[in-house]
Amino acid sequence: MLNEIYSAQKESCEKAIAALKRDFTTLRTGKVNINILDNVTVDYYGSMTALNQVATVLASDASTITITPWEKSMIKAISSAIQAANIGVNPNSDGECVKLFFPPMTIEQRQENVKRSKAMGEKAKVAVRNIRKDANDDVKKLEKDKAVSEDESKKGQEEVQKITDAYNAKIDTLVKDKEAELLKV
Repeated sequence: MLNEIYSAQKESCEKAIAALKRDFTTLRTGKVNINILDNVTVDYYGSMTALNQVATVLASDASTITITPWEKSMIKAISSAIQAANIGVNPNSDGECVKLFFPPMTIEQRQENVKRSKAMGEKAKVAVRNIRKDANDDVKKLEKDKAVSEDESKKGQEEVQKITDAYNAKIDTLVKDKEAELLKV
């Protein structure tokens, strides 16, 4: 019974780590990454659609992203959506595609992204703490239902805390690695 709680806790914590890594992809580092456009949605015939579902998005070099819409009529909508997303660059259109030219990042931009990465890490830690609370509640419920003894319950809560500490350490490492990547010129 306790092992089921531990494995459920670990599974949930892995999902929190995966979400953190996914969040990190939206941060701009030294070279451009097409994931910076993941949150951009375009008005496609009345419904908001992800940019990568109406166009081909490619990083043509270290500082340029090229967006080629599948329908030429979408160029204006794509330009407007990128402008509204406020990702730090203005879209340039040549009638065939939209190009985004990213200037080299300034120290201030890098430090701002470091702050954002730390906030994302803190959000992941909050998720892990919530998972710990749920696991501890499950352990206490087993004790209340007389499925485990008081000593087993106490050991169970200690194990839940060990798992939580391990995942918090993983998050700290990921944030530190991302910080180093962001500050690297």
